[in-house]
Amino acid sequence: MEKRNVTLKDVARKAGVSTATVARVLHDQGYIAEETRKQVEAAIRETGYRINVVAQGLRKQQTLTIGHILHSIMPNPFYAGVALGVEQEAMKHGWSVLMINVQGDARRERLGVETLIQRRVDAILFTSAVDETNVRLALDAGLQVVQVQQPTAIPTHQVTVDNYVGSAAAVEHLISLGHRRIAYIGAGPTYVHQDPAFVECLKSVEGERFSGYRDTLQKYQIPVDEQLIAFGRYYTLEHDDNSGDGYTYTRQFLQLDRRPTAIFATCDILATGALQAIYERSLRVPDDISIIGFDNTYAPYLTPPLTTVELPMTDIGKAAVRIVLEQGQQDTSTSWVQHQVRLSTRLVVRSSTGVAPSEHAPTTQIAPTTNMMKE
Repeated sequence: MEKRNVTLKDVARKAGVSTATVARVLHDQGYIAEETRKQVEAAIRETGYRINVVAQGLRKQQTLTIGHILHSIMPNPFYAGVALGVEQEAMKHGWSVLMINVQGDARRERLGVETLIQRRVDAILFTSAVDETNVRLALDAGLQVVQVQQPTAIPTHQVTVDNYVGSAAAVEHLISLGHRRIAYIGAGPTYVHQDPAFVECLKSVEGERFSGYRDTLQKYQIPVDEQLIAFGRYYTLEHDDNSGDGYTYTRQFLQLDRRPTAIFATCDILATGALQAIYERSLRVPDDISIIGFDNTYAPYLTPPLTTVELPMTDIGKAAVRIVLEQGQQDTSTSWVQHQVRLSTRLVVRSSTGVAPSEHAPTTQIAPTTNMMKE
């Protein structure tokens, strides 16, 4: 005998309550007496009732599905952390996620957007978009769009992080330990004051991180030494060797007549390359040179464990999903309002930072930075 689908009426009949009461228990809405709730939950278990998500979506003209386009999965674990947060928050509310990894390829990203449109997803998250025309394609299809971490110029909902404050906290921590020759390795254009493209870059993630470094040095009247500034790439997607620019630029710093006593690398992957270059010179971290990273991805697993600026990866993903859910509950007749969520960073202090070597240490110290955690 074929088993028929269990309905809401079956559960209500089993529990001896109305279908409206069962619905309130299922969606945790309105007041329900504790004894009644237990009766309904017991009936749900006994009947094996499951919410028909497809039917629910058809009634609401929704598929209850979010498309998530990731810039890349490897080698940067940041993207996986955001994806985890997206999945956790979506599942919590009964939504599904279709994830597409484009590995930095604009053509793959466009195909991904087209696929998600065909699948009739209710929203698309970009972490982070490769080509802004693909963001426009999603918007023109009438979808909710949330850009994460690296928003393009296309106006959409956004979830970003205060990179400036995180960078400033890292540099202030080093200054509090007596460091004055602090090198910087980050992503971005060539460092030229007069270059209009550089001024525009200061508004980006990379620009915020560099501005935090530069402004904090100036705050404590420490000259910005251009010999100690290097711009390159966080990592490459073409091959597995990602010590890359962190390694190359640290070797250059260590060959200076007056080498830095500390390095601020704006990505944990850059910091791994820096550690390799320092190791090759038989220098000790942090006795001879201190190092700070950014992200808190690889940081706990390095030797020594890396002091770093922590990005709230899973919280970023959860915030993006919450924007989609909140927008879905609003009256569609109202005008569109751009939602921007900005999350905080935290400095996590581990074993890779220490007091500046005595021959470099100044006679006066400053107080250590706030909003940090020691491990």
